[in-house]
Amino acid sequence: MNWRMPAETARHDRTWMAFPAEGVTLGETASEREEGYATWTAVAHAVAEFEPVTMLVDPSEVARARRMLSGAIDIIEAPVDEFWMRDSGPTFVIDESGTLGAVDWVFNGWGAPDWAEWQKAAQHARLVAGAVGAELVSSALVNEGGGIHVDGEGTVLLTETVQLDPNRNPYADKQRVEAEMLRTIGATTAVWLPRGLTRDYDDFGTKGHVDIVATITSPGRILLHDQPNPEHPDHVVTRELRAHLEQQTDAAGRRFEIIDLPAPSTLRDGEGFVDWSYVNHLVTNDGVVACGFGDEQADAAARAILADAYPGRRVVTVDARPLFDRGGGIHCITQQQPSL
Repeated sequence: MNWRMPAETARHDRTWMAFPAEGVTLGETASEREEGYATWTAVAHAVAEFEPVTMLVDPSEVARARRMLSGAIDIIEAPVDEFWMRDSGPTFVIDESGTLGAVDWVFNGWGAPDWAEWQKAAQHARLVAGAVGAELVSSALVNEGGGIHVDGEGTVLLTETVQLDPNRNPYADKQRVEAEMLRTIGATTAVWLPRGLTRDYDDFGTKGHVDIVATITSPGRILLHDQPNPEHPDHVVTRELRAHLEQQTDAAGRRFEIIDLPAPSTLRDGEGFVDWSYVNHLVTNDGVVACGFGDEQADAAARAILADAYPGRRVVTVDARPLFDRGGGIHCITQQQPSL
């Protein structure tokens, strides 16, 4: 079959999420855990304003999920350890006959770090595919949904330090990865970023996921994270990425129009330089669910840029600081299922 991953801007049947379960990611204290539950819930309710949401919930958390989630959220009871559905869930694809497919990448907790608990999450793609009757597209590539962005017309953004990570794919090279991208998601042109943001290389990082760095809002147009403050190491990183992307072409042979999406003013938290990024938003039916960082001026500026990038969609903001504290953002905890 000739599978193709639609752009995120295409219509969705629903968005998939996973409700937090106790473990290292959720937090060590009761207040940290409550903050995690509340933030995943807030994102689910924001997405549900625009399209249906289905939540995988571990049996240990079903009572809490039913208490916190509105009746608009469908619940499927299933084993959950990690709950970043973008990465553990399937990447949905369609073929020319209108068949829904679900790519089941190998998920090993972002390179099998010592702290990660991912054995249950590694089953989520198959579980979700079965729940919706999608044809399973099995892959031997270790990859995560947050490690790719597509334009729906053959272009995919990748990062050398993700797909070529020796803790993920020790025998891979670009040619093998690109062949698998063609087979599974229909990508004819791979645009490789050399790296991701600085914080993403910490112990709890993904080592360069593209969905915190850049996204294709429409064919030929890229929104790029911009760190304008020279005190932050990503000031240099984002300028190098911009210069690199300016030299790339998409599947149609176009040079990209690159739109800067400036970071909020906060530079550090208790762990070091932050990677707070408005790029990590979710495009929904008629809306955009954007990350907020408690910086009213920057949050408003980001909403304006996103509204311009996605005409006709209403942009809403959810405080994403508790997500970034745990290693990701709104895009990282959601996975869209395209309409056929």
